[in-house]
Amino acid sequence: MTIERGLRLMAGVFVLLSLALGYWVNPYWYLFTAFVGLNLLQSAFTNWCPGMWMLSKIGLKPAGGG
Repeated sequence: MTIERGLRLMAGVFVLLSLALGYWVNPYWYLFTAFVGLNLLQSAFTNWCPGMWMLSKIGLKPAGGG
C-alpha cells in the first residue's frame, strides 16, 4: 500500500466514524468531520498533511516508489 492510498483510507474511515459518532453519540463529533475536510483541502494546496507524515513513519512508500 502506498502513502496516498493509505491517506485516502484513513480519511474515509475518520469521516465515516465521526459521522456515526455525531449521529449516535454527540453532534460535536461533526467538528471532527469538518477538521478532516479542512485538512484534506489544505493538503490539496500544500501537498502535506500530518497523515502522510504518520504513514511514512510506519513504512509506507510514496506512489512514485521514492
